Amino acid sequence: MKDKTLRNEYLLEVTHLFKKFPIQKGVFRKTVGYVHALNGVSFTLKKGESLGLVGESGCGKTTLGKCILFLIPPSQGDIFFEGIHLNSLRKGSLKKIRPRFQMIFQDPYSTLNPRMSVEAMLDEPLKLYTSMTSRERKKKICELLETVGLRPEHTTRYPHEFSGGQRQRLGIARALALNPSLIICDEPVSALDVSIQAQILNLLDQLKKEFGLSYLFISHDIGVVEHICDRIAIMYLGKIVELARDTQICQDPWHPYTKALMAAIPIPKSGLKHKPKSVLGGDVPSPIQLPPGCFFHPRCPEAMEICRHEPPKLLTLGDGRQISCHLFREGNPVSENLPSKFSL
Repeated sequence: MKDKTLRNEYLLEVTHLFKKFPIQKGVFRKTVGYVHALNGVSFTLKKGESLGLVGESGCGKTTLGKCILFLIPPSQGDIFFEGIHLNSLRKGSLKKIRPRFQMIFQDPYSTLNPRMSVEAMLDEPLKLYTSMTSRERKKKICELLETVGLRPEHTTRYPHEFSGGQRQRLGIARALALNPSLIICDEPVSALDVSIQAQILNLLDQLKKEFGLSYLFISHDIGVVEHICDRIAIMYLGKIVELARDTQICQDPWHPYTKALMAAIPIPKSGLKHKPKSVLGGDVPSPIQLPPGCFFHPRCPEAMEICRHEPPKLLTLGDGRQISCHLFREGNPVSENLPSKFSL
């Protein structure tokens, strides 16, 4: 009963999620190894909240989003959405709940069917998942277009007749069609011009307030995530290494990897207040052969002997910040010197 009560507090709860992809070779496609894309991801998301997911390319951000939607099945772990255990649902039951969570994809040029008009692509989910009449669906489509800043007369056009920003607005309209409560945004502005990025981010922020949406916002740009998210999770090699409020991450990062990401953000010369810091060196270890201990220790400037053989746990500090680093383990001098409100 206690677990169920806790889960009802969250829209989404992900616990110890793993995903590995087999590497197959030879005529008989024998499995010779695995790509470890996710390695024990855990987090929660409240209703109306936005959580940013930041990390280098290949750290597993998009794989995590697809696993949550069950576009690809996770190898291990549990996903609870609106209190429902998605892993235990059969295909038919999962289809019924699927309208409640949607995804905005990264590339607005490849995610729209070039052979379908705007009306056809927005009408398709309404036909499949609602009992609306043809007239009601047309009215709904016009309302969706107006909601994302397009005009009703655009219904007869095809994707090639729109700019990149307009195509992304169509992707957002498609995600909103079935009134979801969760939208996973997979780098929705990375392929757009800077001026268009601002328009799309402002639109997403407006829609969140208007419809009470929750976002899992995937990006490699901390500046973009800070603009729209309430909390930020930092991922490295398929694990969350730090999770905190947006202001905490951007103004006072604690994990060595988070510090390195913040140091890599360019600072305009005109507003230069601090001496530029050294950018993180070395290459990301292979997800096929993960390093022992802490995954970040081969590149960490503060690595200790324990980091080389013992994986750190994801600890929750007194202010709600979560961090996975031996620098903040119990009994370590660094953690003992923290203010009482940040105690472990």
